Amino acid sequence: MSTSCESAPTSPLRREKFWNLPNTITMMRTGAVPVMLLLPWVGGDIDHHRGSEIIAWIFTVAALSDLVDGWLARREGIVTNIGKLLDPLADKLLVSTGLIVLVAMGRIPDWGLWMVVVIVGRELAVTGLRGIASANGHVMAASGLGKLKTVSQNFAVGALIFYFPTYYLPMASIGLFCLALSTLLTLLSGYTYFASYFGAQEPVDS
Repeated sequence: MSTSCESAPTSPLRREKFWNLPNTITMMRTGAVPVMLLLPWVGGDIDHHRGSEIIAWIFTVAALSDLVDGWLARREGIVTNIGKLLDPLADKLLVSTGLIVLVAMGRIPDWGLWMVVVIVGRELAVTGLRGIASANGHVMAASGLGKLKTVSQNFAVGALIFYFPTYYLPMASIGLFCLALSTLLTLLSGYTYFASYFGAQEPVDS
């Protein structure tokens, strides 16, 4: 597995163009966040399952846009440091908002609350670590395990937003299973980020 902690150039900071297409798609992904806040009002019960389905598809499109912006950035050769920071941040905001809304609606049972705490806590910790790394001249891009974690979280949140049986699939059960899997991947990927960062630091003589 390649390291997720990359050294920044020692020369003066190079100004990067922010409004390229990949970064624009990343910012548009955050537009799904306020839409998800409407879920308790438009999809709160079985009589309003269409509301849940519509918001679930909006979430799915937003989650899939993560693949598009990364592919475009690599194809066009416009991978930027700001993009490396914003892309995972948008993912974290989308997933964390979804989990909080689902808890408020009772779609995640009491026994699953600890998984939500682990996921959101890990996201905050890694975001803080990225800030520390950036201040010390490093950019921590998303690792392969981190991407797999994000995919599993998106499956979990998306299925729980659908919640009611859809296309003959038990979405609530699928969502809870994916939530448990994503919790495990969340812990493993969080460990690799911290191990990668601190393993890359020079020891300080006392």
